[in-house]
Parts: sequence; C-alpha cells; structure tokens
Amino acid sequence: MDQQTNLDIFTDSFLPLLQAGIAFTVPLTLISFVLGLVLALLTALAGLSDFYPLVLVARFYVWIIRGTPLLVQLFIIFYGLPSLGILINAFPAAVIGFTLSVGAYGSEIIRAAIVSIPKGQWEAAFSLGETRLQALRRIILPQAARVSVPPLSNSFISLVKDTSLAATVTVTELFQKGQQITAAVYEPLLIYCEVALIYLIFCTVLALLQRQLEMYFNRYFTA
Repeated sequence: MDQQTNLDIFTDSFLPLLQAGIAFTVPLTLISFVLGLVLALLTALAGLSDFYPLVLVARFYVWIIRGTPLLVQLFIIFYGLPSLGILINAFPAAVIGFTLSVGAYGSEIIRAAIVSIPKGQWEAAFSLGETRLQALRRIILPQAARVSVPPLSNSFISLVKDTSLAATVTVTELFQKGQQITAAVYEPLLIYCEVALIYLIFCTVLALLQRQLEMYFNRYFTA
C-alpha cells in the first residue's frame, strides 16, 4: 500500500515539477547565461585593455563576485536593496545575481582563452593591415571561442543547478516547487529525489549537447 501511495505521489508530482523546471529554471538559466556571456566578454576585454583604470574596474568586479557567495549576492539584491529604495521583483533579481556571477567567472575563462592564442597570430594580422579590433574580431576571438567552449559549457551546466538558489528569493523554480509539494505530501525523500532526477535529466541533455558543440568546433583539428 505504501509503495502504491509513493508511486502515486511520484507520478502526480512529476509533471508539476517538470513544468516548473521548463517555465522558470530553463528561462532563468538561458537569460542569465546569455547576458552573463556578454558581460564576461566585455569584462575580459576590459581586463586586457591598455587603459589601466578600466583594468582596475574589471579586476575589482571579478574580485567582488568571486570572493563572495552567490547566495549572499542574491540576498543583497533581493532583500538588501529595498532598504535603499530599490525594489526588484524576484525573477529579475535572480537574473541579475546569476548574470553577475556568470560574467565574473566567464570573464576569466575568456581572458585566459584570448591570452592562450600565440602572439604570432596578432603579428600576422597586423602584417596584413588589420587593426587591433579587426584582428580581435576576425582572428583571435574565433580561435579563443574554440578554447573556451568546454569550460563555458561546464559553467552553463553548473548554472542549471545553481538556479536552485533562486528559491531563496521566492522564484517558483524547480527546487521551490519541490519544497511546496513536500510541504503538502510530507514525503521529502521521495520528492527531493524526484527533483534531483529532473536536474539530472536537464544536465545530461546539456552534456550531450556540449559534446556535439565541442566536436563542431574541433572538426578541423585532429587528435
């Protein structure tokens, strides 16, 4: 009887959990990652520029974000800023927090990828009459993209799991939906295992896509 009851709970809760994941977890991850990538690229380029004040700003931003917990950052944005009269709704607050995190960590990945490109590539571009911006856009960044795909893909997969922290700022994503169902059915082990299963499904699909993306970027390279 207990097994049948647990099976009913599992089947009845799976669809609401999956819907929460698709409706909130997936959009939150995609929006934050895309915005974070843009911020990461700008930060990486700022950190590599010859304008030292810009370098300091980039380094300070990365230092702050990497040196403080993501959960604390979310609390500051959602619960702390209202004391200054800045009110941000739950979903945008989560997007801001995750975007800042992706931007900081991603900037170091992109910066390292750019630095890894041999200086001869720059010199060859300049010898062809390319400006620094043209060389960066046409020659350096395409090569750096191939190098940075694996670590950035890993960051994306990690972000899927990190979105569970959005539950602390009242975003009804996959994990908070699991908390709500647990409070109703009093089966925490079953429900949280089900939540973990859905996260696992999401991350497995992304890992397969990552492999395909790496194969695409490495299609002209042999082992």
